[in-house]
Amino acid sequence: MFSGGFRGFFMLQNYLRIALRNLRNNKTFSIINITGLAIGLACFLLIALFVLDELSYDKYNEKADRIYRINARIKFGGADQSNPLTSDMMGGVLKKDYPEVEDYVRIYNANGSKLIKKRNEYITEYNVAHADSTLFNVFTLPAIAGNTKTALNAPNTVVITEKIAKKYFGTTDAVGKTLETNDNTRTVYMVTAVIKDVPQNAHFNFDFFFSMKNVDYGWGSFIYHNFHTYLLLKKGTDYKAFEKNFTQYEDKYVLPAAKELMHIKSMADFRSGGNILEYSLTPLTQIHLYSDRQNEFQPPGNIQYVYIFSAVALFILLIACINFMNLTTARSARRAKEVGIRKALGTHRKNLIMQFLAESIIMVILSMIIAVCIAWLVLPLFNNITGKSMVLGSLFSPVILPLLIALPFAVGLLAGSYPAFFLSAFRPIEVLKGKFKTGGGGLRSVLVVFQFFASIVLIIGTTIIYSQLHYIQTKNIGFNKNEILIVNNAGALNNNINAFKTGITKITGVQSGTISSFLPVSSSSRNENIFSKTPSMDVKNGFDMQLWRVDYDYIKTMGMELIKGRNFSKDFGGDSNAVIINETTAKILGYDDPIGKKLYKTSSVSNGDHEIIGVVKNFNFESLKQTVGPLCLLPGNSNGLVSFKINTANLPGVMKAIESEWKAMAPGMPYSYRFLDDSFNDMYKDEQCTGKIVLIFSVLAILIACLGLFGLSAFIAEQRTKEIGVRKVLGASVQSIIGLISKEFMILVAVSFIIAAPAAWWAMDKWLQDFAYRINIEWWVFAVAGAIAFGIALITTGYQAIKTARMNPVTSLRME
Repeated sequence: MFSGGFRGFFMLQNYLRIALRNLRNNKTFSIINITGLAIGLACFLLIALFVLDELSYDKYNEKADRIYRINARIKFGGADQSNPLTSDMMGGVLKKDYPEVEDYVRIYNANGSKLIKKRNEYITEYNVAHADSTLFNVFTLPAIAGNTKTALNAPNTVVITEKIAKKYFGTTDAVGKTLETNDNTRTVYMVTAVIKDVPQNAHFNFDFFFSMKNVDYGWGSFIYHNFHTYLLLKKGTDYKAFEKNFTQYEDKYVLPAAKELMHIKSMADFRSGGNILEYSLTPLTQIHLYSDRQNEFQPPGNIQYVYIFSAVALFILLIACINFMNLTTARSARRAKEVGIRKALGTHRKNLIMQFLAESIIMVILSMIIAVCIAWLVLPLFNNITGKSMVLGSLFSPVILPLLIALPFAVGLLAGSYPAFFLSAFRPIEVLKGKFKTGGGGLRSVLVVFQFFASIVLIIGTTIIYSQLHYIQTKNIGFNKNEILIVNNAGALNNNINAFKTGITKITGVQSGTISSFLPVSSSSRNENIFSKTPSMDVKNGFDMQLWRVDYDYIKTMGMELIKGRNFSKDFGGDSNAVIINETTAKILGYDDPIGKKLYKTSSVSNGDHEIIGVVKNFNFESLKQTVGPLCLLPGNSNGLVSFKINTANLPGVMKAIESEWKAMAPGMPYSYRFLDDSFNDMYKDEQCTGKIVLIFSVLAILIACLGLFGLSAFIAEQRTKEIGVRKVLGASVQSIIGLISKEFMILVAVSFIIAAPAAWWAMDKWLQDFAYRINIEWWVFAVAGAIAFGIALITTGYQAIKTARMNPVTSLRME
């Protein structure tokens, strides 16, 4: 038993010694091979971190498998809205009527931000929300201080995170202390609990949870939707089966309100007009990747991108393994005599296989060590591109670490299997006589085809993604997003807001200004309302529409185009109740000329009907993934933001003058600004991030593929050395020999292109379907990808072809 153990140990030691000797004797080969593997593994590790982070969202909640968010899809008239909002009463009645509901919580953040006083100055805080006291029973938000069970029971109470406690009070011992806000009545809130910071892999990132008792939600109707509502279902409840109860809920609660508003007899009557009201549940852990509705707390991820990145990671890893196989095989002829001698001396084939697999695994382990170092060095840049805060330590969790340890052995066995079995199969007599055949050409060709298939798909995908992003940037979206400065928190100016606007427009370089919280980017205010063509609303003449309160200079400042009628004007006394509609609304109304016609809004806060005085050309006020819905503009107060059209020729001077004016009119209030084009670009962060990542990894995949092609061209050149020598003796030119060697690879690249082109078209067409406004996939995209692939292959193989073609034929024949 002991002798067998010692024998195994010495054999392993011998394998290691021979492997290290071969690495030293073939430095160039070893460096290229290990580098290719290291780059491939580093890419795999980085993408794995990204994918793991995306898949981990909200899983920190102890009850995550029982938490569901209610969604609503409402199609009324021409508007089709899908959002995660409900009425304020929906959660309560569901808990009362259905025993499957263990608890519920509402979160309300329509205000978007609050001004919080610190000493003598106010700070703008954006991560704020109002929530029910049941928040901490549904979600896992551990307390550091205070009792979260009762923390939000009373009005004027707030729960804050650890970092906010330190920011405002310098300690987490903040229970009982107060925070003053710039609400209408400058409400003072008492801190009743301090919780740990909300994890970054959560679909909401609030730092302040104010009591829901401070929200004026007395709308008292099941029709108006303004709250994010989450249900905690009891164990064993099938949420899909529970969704069937929403039909009963609609009949019992929504129908009575709809009857009064729209004069319908039943929900079937409502749907007969082509309208839709649907409620559904989304599991908490699916919100980030599977929900892309309006009014999400923060821009969600996309499961398609997880699939794309996973495929890219797998492609790169396989390409790196293929390189190893090709490079090792390319050097097989130089080791053939070694194998023949060892087999002639009695070495068993299994020992040779073990030897070559050991060499493979050692190289992969070295590559893995280098890959981890590369990933660690590159991770900050990768975090900057993805907007995440990932740490390499995530790979060393109890679940991932065993896989990480097994990876080098799995890759080593996969990458080294073909060379090991191929080399060990040499017959010693034929090898020593120089009559052996290297073989394996079919498999190597398949591997090269796969490499370039993956590379061409990545080139086409990257080109289409960037073409779509360029289209988004250059498309006529119906307004001018450039050179628009937005001053945030304008409500802090109070009665000085109009004077502030007037003063700023007098500054040289400021062309115009407008006061409105409603902007044509998804990060600003929205206001859904129900309108009809007649005073009496029904399912045929009613429709849902955005109602934006703006001032007289809004259209001018935003660079919008009036195609019919006129703009708002102070010269017309009746304009206070007039509206300007967009083209979509005009189409819904169906009038040949809508100017002078009336719109009616039930329970309108503006009282009475609204006369249409103009039609503005459609402008995209949401992402280009959505079509332009119905919208109307109404003169009124919406003082959250002030926007200015500026000339950027003297931007620093203009910015300094605006800030000075702010400090004079709003002392102690924070000055904050942004540009409209930045907010526009924020809507496409995921696409921009995807484009950058795919571009970077496409370049790396092509680089790794080039190493593989270099190895295979070296193998072919080495295999055909005698043939080339004979051809040169018979008068073949260098050009003809280069063509002879390169022809085989050009055919393989052509085959790769024929397979990759339709596959890439299908994948990118599916991706583009997410956009309501998108490019057409043009022929030139495939032409460019093919040209790049052929060019890369020609350059890579050209070196070996030229080197072999220029070799002295006497030397070539002597080598054989």
